Amino acid sequence: MKRLLIFLIAVLFICSCEKRLDGPGQQDPEESFISGDGVFIINEGNYTWGNGTVSYYSYDSSKIHNDVFQKANERPLGDVPNSMALYGEFGYIVVNNSGKIEVVKKNSLKSVATITGLISPRNIAIIDHSKAYVSSLYSDSITILDLENNKISGYINIRRTSESIVTTGMKAFVSSWYGGDEVVVINTAIDKMTDSIKVGREPESMVIDNKYVLWVLCNGGWARKYYAELTGINTQSYEIMKRHVFPSILDSPTSLSINGDGNTLFYLQKGIKRMDIGASGVPAEPFIEERERIFYKLGINPVNGDIFVTDAVDYQHNGMVLIYNSKGDSLNSYNAGIIPGSLCFKVRPSPVIE
Repeated sequence: MKRLLIFLIAVLFICSCEKRLDGPGQQDPEESFISGDGVFIINEGNYTWGNGTVSYYSYDSSKIHNDVFQKANERPLGDVPNSMALYGEFGYIVVNNSGKIEVVKKNSLKSVATITGLISPRNIAIIDHSKAYVSSLYSDSITILDLENNKISGYINIRRTSESIVTTGMKAFVSSWYGGDEVVVINTAIDKMTDSIKVGREPESMVIDNKYVLWVLCNGGWARKYYAELTGINTQSYEIMKRHVFPSILDSPTSLSINGDGNTLFYLQKGIKRMDIGASGVPAEPFIEERERIFYKLGINPVNGDIFVTDAVDYQHNGMVLIYNSKGDSLNSYNAGIIPGSLCFKVRPSPVIE
């Protein structure tokens, strides 16, 4: 009888342990490090090789985790992922050469849907809980997504290709990058193009500052026939408020970013350049030097001001992610995937202590 009692107690103990392991409080391995604050790094991979990946830098552990999409879903992400956006509990990964968007849980990266049938999609802008816009390298239309059903719901004919999309109020501003020289204005309430603004050649990236000025970085085009420009536009009147022309025809700035306070611009051009939104011209010297690296994409943590920049190395092998604080001091560097590109920040403001 005593032996039987001991056996039953042991069985009950094991069962209780199994219930705790399988219960609702047990996190998936991916969610255990993705659920906190961090940064998604979209590694483009080699064109047509289908080896694009996602890395995740965790602020909790100060470590980087590579191939997180493939580990979470047991399948490759696709060919040339280009960008990512977050909204609510979900993330939206734009996979350019696969013509699709992977809808994932942002705290585990497990795929919940795949939206296919897009033409060379580039960037996504979330308009509200039910709608998003997607730009295209080759199509003359913006694709409208139905986020409630994760499908394409329509198109907006803008008569030109598109790249960057930023929003304010009920307006979306869309840059026509590939050979273009305009920014298109879309009324997001009616999904119609309402205006266009002439800017420099090939508007590549855009941000909106704390005075609701739209900053457009035009890289001048690959043939170097035009000077690069940084243009400030009033988002209400569409008046050109500032036009900073870069001094050399060889200047080819990229990856315009802005800090969380909305008062300081950053971009890549022979290093990382930094300038106040009220500056009278573009800076001559870099804030952070590039040295022997190949800086590719830039992002600023909107909460603490950390500066993240990717190094493409040789565009064939695994690249790196470098982190600096807001003063420009080096904090750390990590190995990432092949051609680490766009950065997507998953960070929450610090709680206010009264």
